[in-house]
Amino acid sequence: MSIHEDIGHFALATFDQTGQPSPILGYPHGLAKRALDLAIAVPLLILLSPLMIALAVAIRLSSSGPALFRQTRLGTFGAPFRIFKFRTMNVLEDGAAIAQASEDDKRVTSVGRWMRRLSLDELPQFINVINGDMSMIGPRPHAIAHDLLYGKLIDGYHLRQAVKPGISGWAQIHGHRGATPTTSRMRERLAYDVWYAKNASIALDIQIALRTIGAILRPRNAY
Repeated sequence: MSIHEDIGHFALATFDQTGQPSPILGYPHGLAKRALDLAIAVPLLILLSPLMIALAVAIRLSSSGPALFRQTRLGTFGAPFRIFKFRTMNVLEDGAAIAQASEDDKRVTSVGRWMRRLSLDELPQFINVINGDMSMIGPRPHAIAHDLLYGKLIDGYHLRQAVKPGISGWAQIHGHRGATPTTSRMRERLAYDVWYAKNASIALDIQIALRTIGAILRPRNAY
């Protein structure tokens, strides 16, 4: 069975025996969340476009390969989409075997290393937000290979996919950024993701967005 044929294992996630989905999915929360996403993503994309052009040029000049990295991830209820990131490695991995980035990872380029520390590689995901594949706030989408692996190792892992994935999330502002080298670390991150999905609200999204600024200025586990 191919990795894409196995995506169906993550469809139609629910949270409890009543079958109630996350409140952010229903009206009027969904419309309000979409409006908030566009209100943030569109101005930021315009404002940061000069920086993004400069980063793209720096990537192309410092290493061979494209400036943008595209990888298949799973969105709401396991629907696949192509995520956009600035390329920070000398490889373009997308498939059944993807190693998570680690400290002093030899695949990370010199420019890519400081971009990852400041989360600048995530800036192209404003395009994903505008396209509707992602939200500004939500569980970070993992590579499909990792979703399939941890979906088999951790009960309820698929619950994190009952809301749109985000550029930042409840887990990230609590220090769960970067690699998850052990299953226990992924369980810890999952607990934050599921808590967010069960308690999602516009007020919570605004709180996370504000706290994300502090998380970026004090980078932890970002390499």
